[in-house]
Amino acid sequence: MQNRSETFLAYVILAIAPLFFSTNVVFGRAAQDIEPFTLAALRWSLTAIILLAATRRHWPSMRETLRTNLLLLMTVGFLGMWICGGAVYLALKYTTATNGTLIYTIPPVIIVVIEFLWRGRPIALREMAGILLAFLGVLAIVLKGDPAAIFRLDFNPGDLVFVVAAISWALYSVLLKSKSLAHLSTVPLLALVACAGAATLIPFAAAEIVLTGNFPSTARQWWIISGIVVLASIISFSTFQYGVKVLGPSIAGIFLYLLPPCGIGLAWLFLGEQLLPFHFAGMAMILGGVIIATLPVAALRRRARPPA
Repeated sequence: MQNRSETFLAYVILAIAPLFFSTNVVFGRAAQDIEPFTLAALRWSLTAIILLAATRRHWPSMRETLRTNLLLLMTVGFLGMWICGGAVYLALKYTTATNGTLIYTIPPVIIVVIEFLWRGRPIALREMAGILLAFLGVLAIVLKGDPAAIFRLDFNPGDLVFVVAAISWALYSVLLKSKSLAHLSTVPLLALVACAGAATLIPFAAAEIVLTGNFPSTARQWWIISGIVVLASIISFSTFQYGVKVLGPSIAGIFLYLLPPCGIGLAWLFLGEQLLPFHFAGMAMILGGVIIATLPVAALRRRARPPA
């Protein structure tokens, strides 16, 4: 049975977890002098090495999982690390961390749609309303608050890549629930996915290095890479998983609603990005839609109910 101090600690840790998650987009925007796929390959290669060292006792079961699920793991690695890593870092050369953070908030509602299309999961009226509101918020960001931009096809390519990445992350999340991967605990599974992601990224990173001759060589560049590995990958994941273990996924997931204000705050503080009216409108619609569609009302009622 959980004691009060452990429960309180879990709430505190979950409250700061979105801050660590948000550092990824900010670091990616700051790394304009590092090639995008090189940055992503270094991130996931170093993360994989650290996680493999930490999961040594699980290696036999991990080898068997890799042997029987190689295609699935490579697909998950491509979706979660190639598209949501290298492609996202490329997108950040064209769009702002603020735009990216806001668009990246919609995967929970996309997951609802994917599970409806793929598994026949019913969609409630509340969820439909939330999905529609969230997608209107994304449109507000992509169109910069100007509906006429859709007729001029005046889009920022970086914003469009973030839309693709949001869909990719939702697919990644659904595939991670595959029954053939369910026997592995969270950290060993992440280690395998990190290895698969690194494998998809390394050829593109090698091509970047050959074509541009650009490889991180300054202290600043390696501080950014270290920050992405330690803060945006290992600490963010570990803090969130601790919260899931103590409080459950439904309660822990609520704290991810803090991602937009955390990401925007970091972008303003460290990158000097400005919030425009369409950002406020988009954030209100996206965050409102995600909360309406995914807020686990039943779980909250159960936790709030006093013991008999």
